[in-house]
Amino acid sequence: MPDSSAMTEMNLGPGTEFDLIRQMRERWGALAVDIGDDASVVRVPRGEQMVVSTDAAIEDVHFRREWLSLREIGYRAVTAALSDLAAMAASPKGVLVSLELSPDSVDGLLDLADGIGDAVNAASTVVLGGNLVGGDVLAITTTVVGSAYTPLTRAGARPGDLLYVTGSLGGPGAALTALRSKKNPATELRARFAHPVARIPEARWLAARGAIAAIDVSDGLAGDAGHLAAASDVGIEIQAERVPRFPGATQDDALAGGEEYELLVVARAPFPEAEFATHFGVSLTAIGRVVEGPQGVRIMRDGKRVAAPTGYDHFSR
Repeated sequence: MPDSSAMTEMNLGPGTEFDLIRQMRERWGALAVDIGDDASVVRVPRGEQMVVSTDAAIEDVHFRREWLSLREIGYRAVTAALSDLAAMAASPKGVLVSLELSPDSVDGLLDLADGIGDAVNAASTVVLGGNLVGGDVLAITTTVVGSAYTPLTRAGARPGDLLYVTGSLGGPGAALTALRSKKNPATELRARFAHPVARIPEARWLAARGAIAAIDVSDGLAGDAGHLAAASDVGIEIQAERVPRFPGATQDDALAGGEEYELLVVARAPFPEAEFATHFGVSLTAIGRVVEGPQGVRIMRDGKRVAAPTGYDHFSR
């Protein structure tokens, strides 16, 4: 986090853009740091490496306003970006948010800001700045800055390693199926869809206990396992019946559904699953292993190999 001695409130010039920024800055309070300069200065602890990622959320591509409130949209957009830091076991140092506001979203700006603040506060970090423009649709681009002594990557898995997943999967996929069918998802499913959690402290705990590779489950378990397999040039075998499912979710929801933001983690030796669950109040489950053979994902169900579902394609509409 930036030096507290630099946490001053900078005066902003006149104009509609700066009036809106002032409103958001007032809404965020202590969560906003040095907003108003041309750029932000971020310091990381000596010996650690900076970890940076960017994620975009675009109306009618990544979300629909008839499904989510503006506060939920802001929260989800920033949480998705923060989850990239979790995947690398990085500690967040701040976020920058670029907002493209459509004419019918300007009046809801403070609701959007509240959601952004919710996500930033949950990650114990700050808003460093960003950008604000008008546009045809509502779009949120979030850049996250973090640091880690030894960041986890998708590479490094070897045959014989163990594969774990945090939490339960399938909730967002089941909620999305209901919403697309113009049905109201169960309360628990909708909450899981609207309010994901970036597993930042969980990732750092796992890294300190021997995690050697990881990815966050944003495009579906099978699809993201495929990314991990490709980066490590290995095969990955997942036991479908071992994948923990959110109540009301199907096995296919758990394997193929995206926007989970749980962690898929590789380790050489078993993790203390019970200790993890006690510490974080969320499960950690061994669901498979890294295997010899051709690169890719093998889904096993009741001892037989079945077709692996494809992950989310960012260029399919």
